[in-house]
Amino acid sequence: MKIILTEDIKNLGYKDDVVEVKAGYGRNYLIPQGKAKLATEGAMKMLAEDIRQREFKLDKIRKDAEAVAAKLNGVSLTLAAKTGTSGKIFGSITALQVANMLKDQGYEVDRRKIMLDDVKTLGSYEATVNLFKDISATVKVEVVAE
Repeated sequence: MKIILTEDIKNLGYKDDVVEVKAGYGRNYLIPQGKAKLATEGAMKMLAEDIRQREFKLDKIRKDAEAVAAKLNGVSLTLAAKTGTSGKIFGSITALQVANMLKDQGYEVDRRKIMLDDVKTLGSYEATVNLFKDISATVKVEVVAE
């Protein structure tokens, strides 16, 4: 079943991509949730027109994302967390905490765009910030004891 995505979906595609999915996944989840619509002939024509009109806007967004990625690459954050005697963190470090630290340093990044491995111990980690379809930046995160 061919569908047009109406929003970015991890491991499937980006907004306005035409993808092939199994019929049940499309009919029972993606379309009712508003995450996709059927790729009919009329919808494909509307999509082509929308894409044509948005080309210059996407170019500007891409340039802005590249500029932010250049600034973010090499940024390192130090997060303090409460720990036990063995060095394990009570809870974990989340993308929200990384986003708040970036905001404190002057970078406005949506927390949903930050990909961070499971951080439950002290040490150095890398967080990937997905800024645009194929543009991402890597931020170093140092977790220290409070």
